[in-house]
Amino acid sequence: MHPACAVGLVFAGCCSNVIFLELLARRHPGCGNIVTFAQFLFIAMEGFIFEANLGRKRPAIPIRYYAIMVTMFFTVSVVNNYALNLNIAMPLHMIFRSGSLIANMILGIIILKKRYSVSKYTSIALVSVGIFICTLMSAKQVASQSSLNENDGFQAFAWWLLGIGALTFALLMSARMGIFQETLYKQFGKHSKEALFYNHALPLPGFILLASDIYDHALLFNKSELYQVPVVGVTVPIMWFYLLMNILTQYACIRGVFILTTECTSLTVTLVVTLRKFVSLIFSILYFQNPFTLWHWLGTMFVFVGTLMYTEVWNSLGVSRRKPQKEEAKKD
Repeated sequence: MHPACAVGLVFAGCCSNVIFLELLARRHPGCGNIVTFAQFLFIAMEGFIFEANLGRKRPAIPIRYYAIMVTMFFTVSVVNNYALNLNIAMPLHMIFRSGSLIANMILGIIILKKRYSVSKYTSIALVSVGIFICTLMSAKQVASQSSLNENDGFQAFAWWLLGIGALTFALLMSARMGIFQETLYKQFGKHSKEALFYNHALPLPGFILLASDIYDHALLFNKSELYQVPVVGVTVPIMWFYLLMNILTQYACIRGVFILTTECTSLTVTLVVTLRKFVSLIFSILYFQNPFTLWHWLGTMFVFVGTLMYTEVWNSLGVSRRKPQKEEAKKD
């Protein structure tokens, strides 16, 4: 596939996925478990057919290693989606998850004994300040929205703090999973399609623990108003339509990123993913009328500028511009 098509797939898939997730979460904030289960089931079924060859293909990486990775991946996915039920607004959810660089650096220093340049530490400081500003402003909004009743206000703020704790835990767990995955790829080689399948297939039995919550939300979805699907003409409860579109767009997003990593440099992938997050954030603010102050915008700019600094985008762009000039000079 042409890289331009992959970029289009990332933007269309990932941005649409955020929209349908917010549509689901606004109606039923606690629907994170049924959303996670549906995504895992769909990707596992697709991988079982096309990657595992209906179970006939043996994995290149031993299952015991996948079991460890899957435990972390399952936990991160469930916690991230459940955080939306803890007074966490979608814009803050997206900004907070953009702080993965901080978690990666902290665990890289502690576990891998890595050392970074001054520019890397500066970029991480910018991201940290940006997330702190957005978190602080969101805390004030939660407090002001619940100020009419002191008990309700304290309860809402306590749930919000729990949501921030959940997102922080998920960030650190995700970074730890990334380090573990990196060591596996060094030992056994890169098998991203295989990892995608096993990361979604092996955790499925774990959803038995969440079965009652998933069943309750399935009943709530059945009670939502009917919606006639365009083109097809089939009438279904609108919440099931949102869930189906969330699953399909999630798959398109994952596939787009996977194609991008095989066709483009890591710099290009980082730029596309960062820009996609920014577009998703802007759309969430404008379309869903999520509260977003000037302080939020300042914090957001810190996060994205820090991310681009960390990936050394400007240095790389400068090198790529200088190369043609050198080649022209040689020709002269």
